[in-house]
Amino acid sequence: MMSRPLDGIRVLDLSKVLAGPLCAQYLGDLGAEVIKVEALGQGDETRGWPPFPAPGLGTVFLSANRNKRSIAIDMKSGEGRQLVHELAKSSDVAIESFGTGVAERLGIDAASLRALNDRLVHCSISGFGRTGPLKNSPGYDVILQAFSGIMSMTGDEGGGYIRSPISPIDQMTGVHAFSGILACLFAREKSGKGAAIQVSLFDTALGLLGYNLQTFWERGTQPAKCGSSHESLCPYQAFEAADGPIMIGVANDNLWRKFCAVAGLGAIVDDPKFRTNADRVRHRTETLHHVRNVIASNTVAHWNAALNEVGIPCSPINTLAQLLEHPHTKANRLIMQYDHAAAGRLNAVGYPVTFVDQEQSPGLPPPMLGQHTDDVLSELGLSAAAIEALRRGGIVG
Repeated sequence: MMSRPLDGIRVLDLSKVLAGPLCAQYLGDLGAEVIKVEALGQGDETRGWPPFPAPGLGTVFLSANRNKRSIAIDMKSGEGRQLVHELAKSSDVAIESFGTGVAERLGIDAASLRALNDRLVHCSISGFGRTGPLKNSPGYDVILQAFSGIMSMTGDEGGGYIRSPISPIDQMTGVHAFSGILACLFAREKSGKGAAIQVSLFDTALGLLGYNLQTFWERGTQPAKCGSSHESLCPYQAFEAADGPIMIGVANDNLWRKFCAVAGLGAIVDDPKFRTNADRVRHRTETLHHVRNVIASNTVAHWNAALNEVGIPCSPINTLAQLLEHPHTKANRLIMQYDHAAAGRLNAVGYPVTFVDQEQSPGLPPPMLGQHTDDVLSELGLSAAAIEALRRGGIVG
């Protein structure tokens, strides 16, 4: 088997739901050994989020937990905490995503675990961060979409409030945690010491608002809801063709001239109202009137072909089924298949970075709760009898 960048790195995944598990999955995709520590009984709560190809395997769980081994431990018990501490002593990375103060009570905070292993990189993930007035507030992706103001800009003017269905703040928090951990592992090669980092959904949301806040500071006004459009570009949005919607992105003046040539709008290309992007943004209503009329005159297929031919970014608004059936998706090879002992043949979205000359592989399928408890504990030196005693005592499962 070809070596991978993180071969030899051990990760203790104490997190749950999406941000932390996704981070740990990416580490596993790059070759790290990931041990997922789950609570007895329920395990990661996303195991119970429908739909389910098999009991305990909710699809959100499946999306973020491949390349891991699962051990079920009662971390509230002294014996359970001791087991986690023993695992931490031989780990390179630990990730937790408990509410503020909970990790300290469980003895899995940075201070507790790094006292046992100063080479450990400890990553703490939270909703609103570990300091500030809201440090104790629970924070899911949708709550931060609302609190950060992102939701105030989403949707059409006059319409209701829209939740982004892809949980962008959760997923990007996982990516930020991943990049921070990689930076710490790189630094450890020089210093010999681990580190503690903190990542929050709040900080991620602020980071995602970079250019929006820059525009707000300049204008001093709340941006209007833009629907599919962009407040700084025009025409740059979805339009209705004769048989359905198409997204068109005329992001600069060179593209505008090409668009007008293809669309038969040569009469307005040099009109002072439309000559530059700034002109078109100022006269957005009139610009869109011309564009809407011409796009409605022909089909999505016509415009997609004609605009692509001259290099104007555009796309039909696909369904998920259309995306998966597209030849480009099939050629990309990011969609993988694997066999799961409990759920049968499943699909997965792979790690979205291509290592040239290396094949993408799904690796270990997402584990059942406690599937590897005996294996992991035996690697710690516990006998079969000792493991069975812990199981009878309700310490492990």
